[in-house]
Amino acid sequence: MNRIEAMQIYLRVAELASFTQAADSMGLPKASVSMAIQQLEGELGTRLLHRTTRRVQMTQDGQVFYERSKDLLADMDELQGLFRDEQASLKGRLRVDMPIAVARDIVIPQLPEFLHAHPELEIELSSTDRRVDLVREGFDCVLRVGALGDSSLVARPLGHYQLCNYASPAYLARFGTPLSPDDLKNHRLIHYVTTLGARDPGFEYVDPSDAKRSVFLAMPGALTVNNSDAYYGACIAGLGIIQTPTLATSAAWARGELIDILPDYRAAPMPVSLLYANRRHLPKRVQAFMNWLSALMQAHLQS
Repeated sequence: MNRIEAMQIYLRVAELASFTQAADSMGLPKASVSMAIQQLEGELGTRLLHRTTRRVQMTQDGQVFYERSKDLLADMDELQGLFRDEQASLKGRLRVDMPIAVARDIVIPQLPEFLHAHPELEIELSSTDRRVDLVREGFDCVLRVGALGDSSLVARPLGHYQLCNYASPAYLARFGTPLSPDDLKNHRLIHYVTTLGARDPGFEYVDPSDAKRSVFLAMPGALTVNNSDAYYGACIAGLGIIQTPTLATSAAWARGELIDILPDYRAAPMPVSLLYANRRHLPKRVQAFMNWLSALMQAHLQS
């Protein structure tokens, strides 16, 4: 039995948690299924499954092997179909990451239509403010907002987010509405950092006399957060001023919970990019998802 067949058998056993059910579903003798798993464990030098009389459960190494095998077999199916009908359905798993607001307000509402068009796709969607490690954590692509550091990843620029300054009506009633950066000495900023303990550079705005220069104004604040939902919630609660893309606050602004302030002193627009690993042949399912996501984002971005 070759390794690909053994991997297919392993996936079925892992998914059904049963040697007997896996054998029946594949039309194979149970002995052949057991032999395939033993062969894989011998070649890999690790135990993939815990076996008892009542259940079969993956080990930690077995879980890792399951995830990688599933992706590899999906890529094999796609490779075999490269020269077949271009309309052939997309198969396999996609693991993607994007900011919380993008997932909640843009992607998830439109996702049923995408999955209806590609019913054999499975999507694992991560939405976090943490910058995930695309390669180490096995992501196919990530949507990233902000400047990109040096990386071996491939970046596909999508556009820019416009940033605005917001405060709640209650906050402005207490501290007044600032009309220029000079007025901010009597105001508070809600500090946002990706890692608690890091230092927020302060209120940012583009220098009116030099559009290529950003100015950072240190400001006091009683609260520091590392989560975008907490950031918006704190502003609505009247704890200070925030600077954020309009997408994330459009609903709260429309309800009158947030007021746009200092429109002439905004931070520079933030670049939005799709990142993916530098692979010679990007799977079609990844290409299709990135093209769909890129088109979806265009209505929310500036060029």
